[in-house]
Amino acid sequence: MQLGVIGLGRMGRIVVDRVLDEGHDVVAFDLDDDAVEAAADAGATPADSVRELANELGDDKRIWLMVPAGEPVDAALDDLEPLLDEDDVVVDGGNSYFEDSVRRAESTDAAYLDCGTSGGPAGAELGFSLMIGGPQWAYDELVPVFDAVATGPDGHDRMGPAGSGHYVKMVHNGVEYVLMQAYGEGFELLANGRYDLDLEAVSRTWNNGAVIRSWLLELCEEAFREEGNDLGDVSDHVAGGSTGTWTVQEALEQEVPVPLIYQSLAERFSSRAPEQGRFSRRLANRLRYGFGRHEVKRD
Repeated sequence: MQLGVIGLGRMGRIVVDRVLDEGHDVVAFDLDDDAVEAAADAGATPADSVRELANELGDDKRIWLMVPAGEPVDAALDDLEPLLDEDDVVVDGGNSYFEDSVRRAESTDAAYLDCGTSGGPAGAELGFSLMIGGPQWAYDELVPVFDAVATGPDGHDRMGPAGSGHYVKMVHNGVEYVLMQAYGEGFELLANGRYDLDLEAVSRTWNNGAVIRSWLLELCEEAFREEGNDLGDVSDHVAGGSTGTWTVQEALEQEVPVPLIYQSLAERFSSRAPEQGRFSRRLANRLRYGFGRHEVKRD
């Protein structure tokens, strides 16, 4: 296949590399000329504008957007609008709000696929988990690309109509908040409990056969190995929160109780108050680096 990729940051570059590795052709564009040059060095065809990218793709354009959620997505779609028709497909692989995705699907001439992407930069070698919403035919057209970007055929699926992909990813992030909070609280008790414990050893032991083994627990082990048993100077300021907020707002609208997700979100917000020192939040801060390479705030 031939795929156009707009947005060559950490995640966009992973899309480019994985698609190229599977033998497909990529046309790449970014506002950063250095990023375009690096993608070209990897084997992509460089484009110096959205229009040139569309022209390189010819008929039946398949385009993947990996730009920040919000206005950058709308700006990219505005640039693409005169260049696309109903036979073309656009994938939004960012963390867009699902209602924005519904709006964009209704206002875009091309078929619009909202693609929730999980795995982060640290999962680049294994591939991502892709949750996709939009027309069935458009999803079917992009299956070879989704196979390449995801962990394989089982790493992606069509969730339903427009908006459903980003909706599922939104709830996924709410669940992620709870899991991080649970690990953080457990290790806080171990760190301040009755015994002088090696928390890296605890993480490693739990991850070999225990009921609570997971990738996040592997990242706990990594955090204690690299930062030390007391997490060194890692701050208890936990950034992020938009997708968790959307999840709680949707739960309120649907009258579905999500007390654990709400409390985890509240803990994240309370971490930003001055003179805080919770171990659980310090671990959550470090875990965000583990899976997403987000900056680790330090004291």
